[in-house]
Amino acid sequence: MRVLLCPDKFAGTLPAQEVAQAVAAGWRTVAAADDLLIRPLADGGPGFVAVLADALGGRRVPVPTVDPLGRPAPGEILLTPDGTAYLESAQACGLHLLAAAERDPKTTTSYGLGLLVAAALEHGARTVVIGLGGSATNDAGAGLLTALGVTPLDGTGQALPYGGAALTAVAALDGVPRLRAATLVAATDVDNPLLGLHGASNVYGPQKGADRADVLLLDAALERFAAVLEKDLPGCPAGLGALPGGGAAGGLGAAILALGGRCESGIGLVTRAIGLDAALDAADLVITGEGSFDHQSLRGKVVAGVAGAARDRGLPCVVVAGRVATGRREAATAGVTDTYSLVDHYGGEERGGLEAAMTRPAEGLRELGARLARQWSR
Repeated sequence: MRVLLCPDKFAGTLPAQEVAQAVAAGWRTVAAADDLLIRPLADGGPGFVAVLADALGGRRVPVPTVDPLGRPAPGEILLTPDGTAYLESAQACGLHLLAAAERDPKTTTSYGLGLLVAAALEHGARTVVIGLGGSATNDAGAGLLTALGVTPLDGTGQALPYGGAALTAVAALDGVPRLRAATLVAATDVDNPLLGLHGASNVYGPQKGADRADVLLLDAALERFAAVLEKDLPGCPAGLGALPGGGAAGGLGAAILALGGRCESGIGLVTRAIGLDAALDAADLVITGEGSFDHQSLRGKVVAGVAGAARDRGLPCVVVAGRVATGRREAATAGVTDTYSLVDHYGGEERGGLEAAMTRPAEGLRELGARLARQWSR
């Protein structure tokens, strides 16, 4: 039997590659003769660079950067022979880099991502593809712009402090972006605009530690910043605050659009890079998954893309997740044949299943892999 394993990461526990390997290890204990093809996936968030490095090769270059609070953090860029650099915002702006008590989108900055972009340009990249997702920031890329030579100023001409809240006082920009004629691409599967009820602050701010008052303050700050970008940044498109994708990663999408870049589907970019269509054409069964399979999973995430492609080919598609919070009917409509939950495997939440799923994910995935083989292998 030909089995394609193409999961996303299990956020907070395992990268996509390890998820796939654990399921495969369990499967092989039951059906060693089956042909297992591992193709881990990412949609632009954490793991984006690692997945593309496995698929494309190229050179992974370590780059020191800073986290959302300005502390030193390790980063890297992937350089490919065609002159493209791939990097991910989560390495510098990731929510996982902060303790729960440190999460405050009023003060967190995207400056570290700007350092990664600058490093890619120093290495001669002609195209810089930035995976957006999992960010702790809500500064519309103000920190990113500062690292690239464009400093937001207040009405007295002073440079603003970092963070989204400071943008309530932004009045002008100083400097020009040092992009060396490179093209920027935002890899994201979020189409939210920068501003408004469906914008970065309202939709994603609360996940990053913002209360209702913070959300209102941040949305007003980003509205002011968008107006200044349109006024002072040459080439910035009109109506920046309403453009699809601008709200990705706390408004980093808007900064990339303002710099003349474009947004592309992160999962689409990755699936092309790893040759997922050909792998699907050759498969008898597809296994995908992510940490939490819920209503958001079926709206542009990795699982939705894989399940839809499997459905179009008449292939069964099984989802393995840390937890499952999607109804069977909704999942089936998206192309999901069956779901398996680590939390349920460990006895359910009331019996400590959630803690076990978080602390022993690889062990549980191996056991689920064996169970899958017993149920699905010929």
